[in-house]
Amino acid sequence: MELILSEGQYNLVYNAFSFVFAAMLAGFLFFILSRTRVSPKYRMALTVSTLVVAIAGYHYLRIFDSWVAAFELVDGQYLSNGTFNEGYRYVDWLLTVPLLLAELVLVMGLARAARVNMIIKLGVAASLMIILGYPGEIATDTATKWAWWIAAMIPFVYILYVLFVELGSAIRSMSPRVAGLVNGARWLLLISWSFYPVAYLLPLTGLDAATAEVARQVGYSIADVIAKPVFGLVIYFIARAKSEEEGYLLPGDVENDDVLEAA
Repeated sequence: MELILSEGQYNLVYNAFSFVFAAMLAGFLFFILSRTRVSPKYRMALTVSTLVVAIAGYHYLRIFDSWVAAFELVDGQYLSNGTFNEGYRYVDWLLTVPLLLAELVLVMGLARAARVNMIIKLGVAASLMIILGYPGEIATDTATKWAWWIAAMIPFVYILYVLFVELGSAIRSMSPRVAGLVNGARWLLLISWSFYPVAYLLPLTGLDAATAEVARQVGYSIADVIAKPVFGLVIYFIARAKSEEEGYLLPGDVENDDVLEAA
């Protein structure tokens, strides 16, 4: 799609992409450095958080480069050549969205069978949601966009059902502190993921093409920061709270030496 952006519009998206890359890098470093601050049984959740921001950081670097290459400054305006690659974003989501759900399941400490079953069904639903959304993203006619949007919303609603209904009994068995954090993580996913279907439909709202594209890219960027490094930070707080309740001490505490040597 060929676009004409003002300098302000172009720079807004440029800076948004730069900010997201920095947020992913910061999250990557934090999750690596904080791994030993939680009990070994919850470290896999932080490992998954690290993978999520690493994958997202790589793809945002590619998105950033694609945005720069897709525009040329001419007489104070940025003219696109139609080469901006939206596919990087969807490949990122296809990899990271199932992992985000796995983070939450892993940190809850469910029994192995329940944990594996939950991760599989949420992962399949998340993959379907992304796969069904992409054809509508690149479509140019309204009917096609709406059709694929509705199709992608079906697994989205199923994921919400699992998170807010099926996981309810497990949350009720937790301490008030941990239950509050897990409930907050669920709502954080819901709020951040709500950006995506709204941003997806912006080209159909009657906005001019340039404004719709800028709002869509910035909206996706905000949602990705909330859904990945910020969500990962909440996962860390849950893991830390559960570790404290189970008697895990921070590295350096004498009483914890045996635990660290066994990890």
